[in-house]
Amino acid sequence: MATSTSTSRRSIPLRQRSAGRMWLNGTLITLAVISTYGIFTVDTKGINILSATWDTLRYFALMFFQPRAVASHFGASEGFFNLAWAAGEVLLVTLALAFLTTLIGAVIALAFGLLAAKNLTNPSVSNSIKSVVAVIRAVPTVLWVLIFAIGAGLGSVAAVIGMSFHTFGYLIKAYSESFEELDEGVIEALRASGANWFQIVFQAVIPSSITYLLSWTFIRFEINFAVAVAMGAAAGAGGIGFQMFMAAGHFFDIREIGLITYLILAVAIVMEAVGTRLKRIYRIQA
Repeated sequence: MATSTSTSRRSIPLRQRSAGRMWLNGTLITLAVISTYGIFTVDTKGINILSATWDTLRYFALMFFQPRAVASHFGASEGFFNLAWAAGEVLLVTLALAFLTTLIGAVIALAFGLLAAKNLTNPSVSNSIKSVVAVIRAVPTVLWVLIFAIGAGLGSVAAVIGMSFHTFGYLIKAYSESFEELDEGVIEALRASGANWFQIVFQAVIPSSITYLLSWTFIRFEINFAVAVAMGAAAGAGGIGFQMFMAAGHFFDIREIGLITYLILAVAIVMEAVGTRLKRIYRIQA
C-alpha cells in the first residue's frame, strides 16, 4: 500500500521552456505567416492560376508520355539509327567531360590530400590546405566556370578547368579525412622501423584507404555528370545539356525535352548500378 502511495505522489518532470526553443518556434511561426501572406498577395500579372496549373500538368504529360526527338536538332539525318548515334555522341561528350574533370581533380586531390591529413604532416600545413579548400568548396561550380571563362572564353575549356577546380576542392577534404582514419599505431610502427614518408604513404596509407578513395571518387563522378549537363547549357560546353538548352530555348520542343530527360535518367541509373556494384565488391557501406 505504501508503494502505491509513493508511486502516485511521484512528481512528473515537465519540460521547461528554453530561450532557444522559444526563438525557434517564433521563427517558424513568422515564416509561416510571411509565406501565407506572400501566397495570397503575389502579383500574378493577370494569369489564371488554375488554368496555368492545368497547362503545366498537360505539358508534363506531353513531355514524359509522348517523348520524341527531331534528327535535325541533333545534326543527324533522318532515321532511327542516325538519331540514336547522334544522341549517343552527345551523351558521350557529357560523360567524357565528367570523367576528365574527375580524373584531373582526383590526381591533384591525392597529392594535396596526403599533405592535408593531420597524421601525415604538421598541423600548420594541414590547416592551411584545409582552409584554402574550404574557400574553394564554398564557391559554386558554375561560378568557377564563369570566372575561368573570362580568360578562356565560354566553352569546354572553361568548363573543364572550373569543374576540375571544384572537384579537387571536394576530394581533398574527402581523401584527407579517409587518411586520418588510419590507425595511428600502424604509422608509428612504420616510423619506428625506419620507414620514410613515401614508404608510409605507399605501403600503409593508400593500400588501407583505397576502397574509400574509389568510393569518394565515384560519388564525385556522379556529381560531375550532373554538373556537366548544366554546364553544357550555361557555359556552352556542349553535350546533352546543350541539346536540352536548344530544345527548350530555341526549338521550344516539349517532347524533345522529355526524351533528353529520359536519356539523362538512363545514364544516372546505369551509374548508380555500377556504383552499387563497386560498393559490393569492395564491401563499402553506402
